[in-house]
Amino acid sequence: MSRSPKNFEEYFSQKWIEPSKIEETVEGLKKSGKTVATLNGSFDLLHAGHLHMLYEASLQADLLILALNSDSSIQKYKSPLRPIIPLEYRLRMIAALEFVDFVTTFEETDPRALLTKIKPHVHVNGAEYGAHCIEADVVLSHGGRLHIVELIPGLSTSTLIKKIVATCA
Repeated sequence: MSRSPKNFEEYFSQKWIEPSKIEETVEGLKKSGKTVATLNGSFDLLHAGHLHMLYEASLQADLLILALNSDSSIQKYKSPLRPIIPLEYRLRMIAALEFVDFVTTFEETDPRALLTKIKPHVHVNGAEYGAHCIEADVVLSHGGRLHIVELIPGLSTSTLIKKIVATCA
């Protein structure tokens, strides 16, 4: 991928995979001999814990595809008050990271339908979900493997939000 775009929109467009084109895009990447790792989540209020997980995920395959939950799916599974940062900006923050190769999004509250299309060689998840995460059956059924990343204590979006609220009180 070229790293000398004229502007950020051009840079972002090099990393963006339209959800409707995920299967054909990933198939092309695999045909070129690349291994694919996936990681999904809301990645709201990007912090050092996220960066640790993203970097670890990037080491698991040739390419890392990060799938972000849409705003409406986050509202369904986390809170009507979330996300703090809208999808458009979360996508751009993640795309700005050198060790993330591609970004996409999904509308469902869990990524199983998306992972069925991608069939990653490796799916990365945090230790809070573990090896028995909801994604496990889909990933393992097509010969993929799970990689679990240990979390950094005290670094979570929920913890940060509580700390911000306490600071402002």
